[in-house]
Amino acid sequence: MHSIKPKTALISLSDKSGLEELVKFLVSKEVKMLSTGGTFKAIKEITSEVVEVSDFTGFEEMMDGRVKTLHPKIHAGILARRDQDMQILQERGYEPIDLVVVNLYPFKETIAQDCSFDEAIEKIDIGGPTMIRSAAKNFKDVAVVSNPSDYSRLIEEWDKGDGISYDFRKELSQKVFEIMADYNLSISNYLKEESSSLPNYSFNKSSSLRYGENPHQTANLFTFTNLKHKNIANADILQGKELSYNNIVDADAAWECVRAFDDPACVIVKHANPCGVAESDDINSAYDLAFKTDPTSAFGGILALNRTLDTKTAKEINSRQFVEVILATDYEEGALAEFAKKKNVRVLKVDLEQDNPYPGIIKKVSGGILIQSDDNYVVPKEDLKCVTKREPTPEELNDLMFAWRVAKFVKSNAIVYVKNRQTIGIGAGQMSRVISADIANLKAKEEGLEVQGASMASDAFFPFRDGIDKAASSGISSIIQPGGSMRDDEVIAAADENDIAMVFTSTRHFRH
Repeated sequence: MHSIKPKTALISLSDKSGLEELVKFLVSKEVKMLSTGGTFKAIKEITSEVVEVSDFTGFEEMMDGRVKTLHPKIHAGILARRDQDMQILQERGYEPIDLVVVNLYPFKETIAQDCSFDEAIEKIDIGGPTMIRSAAKNFKDVAVVSNPSDYSRLIEEWDKGDGISYDFRKELSQKVFEIMADYNLSISNYLKEESSSLPNYSFNKSSSLRYGENPHQTANLFTFTNLKHKNIANADILQGKELSYNNIVDADAAWECVRAFDDPACVIVKHANPCGVAESDDINSAYDLAFKTDPTSAFGGILALNRTLDTKTAKEINSRQFVEVILATDYEEGALAEFAKKKNVRVLKVDLEQDNPYPGIIKKVSGGILIQSDDNYVVPKEDLKCVTKREPTPEELNDLMFAWRVAKFVKSNAIVYVKNRQTIGIGAGQMSRVISADIANLKAKEEGLEVQGASMASDAFFPFRDGIDKAASSGISSIIQPGGSMRDDEVIAAADENDIAMVFTSTRHFRH
């Protein structure tokens, strides 16, 4: 397929970045430039070699610029097939347009701000999409550039001396239809009233990852459009090598958990499970306590803090452990200087407030997908039901609520031991709830943490009393669990026999 060397270009831009370089290049190639409105004025400041579209068509724009490029002379020039339509063009006194450089009104950027409905509607582009779709359809003879990031490649291709290749024109055409699909979808979603039907998702590919969960799997990161906050997928990466698939999954789990706490908190995650969680009066103390839960598992983990990370804590992290990813709401300059000593550590800045552009949790199954809402329910302290003879003390109640928050982020079957707002043992992902309790107890003993008088959370009910007896033998003094087992009476009796205070939440937190 042949390359082309455009003689006439139509330029109409909302995003004028890179315009000067492009215009100077087109002037050097003696390309006739047509333009409109603000773009015409911007080009006029660079060169006098530009023709206003209204002068080219002989048609004055109308309706405050709503109608200006919707003219046969424009679209015939773009759509004309050079091997069969040139005679018709000549008969009409029209000329071919070989290069279309157009980007669209910023609809998504407008609705991402606080704008009125009428303002949003005015940002629905009509002429721009019509021009780039025409050019994209006729890519055999026309080049269309809809993203300023492609200017440099266009210039490079053309400067080789062969012009703009067929393959590049085809690639540019594909980009147009991808842009239009996203653009139309964003308008459709905006106009669509809230309903129970599934939404249409709009997102862009952010990056190709080195591999997926395992080296033999491929993976890509896609980021939802119109995000107002720094989420995991669009976090500010302040330093470090690129994130892996597992880094992203674990970082999301850590950030989701640390956001559940109001006071300064630290969460350390390993293989998508919290291995250490603590809440304290300051971030340094929170990190210290979280690390002490399970220093062995913390090695190579993901560390999340719900406050600004200070220099002192950064130095302690560097001296104590190897960490894959660090997440915080902000960083002191000294902290960033400290982490710069370990250049492979990924340092991310993320907002506590997160966007929610999709309905919750999406899981692939054979032949379809499952979609469920997020597990956002937080049981109020006043809704807890004490089912034992002994009620929890205020201190126990605080630890029970803390343990319950953590349990929600631990893979089922989940058991969490807590004392003084510090996890001292976590058992995760076991087929048996009793075995999860054994693991939590083992973790506490390994680190020399005192279980006597600690509180325990279970993400679902205890089907038998053996779990309660196991907790009692470990020194647990209070338990929080959903309740709802056929043998609740036996379970409650076991708690009373061991002087354990137990409360029911009447809700569970399975996490598979």
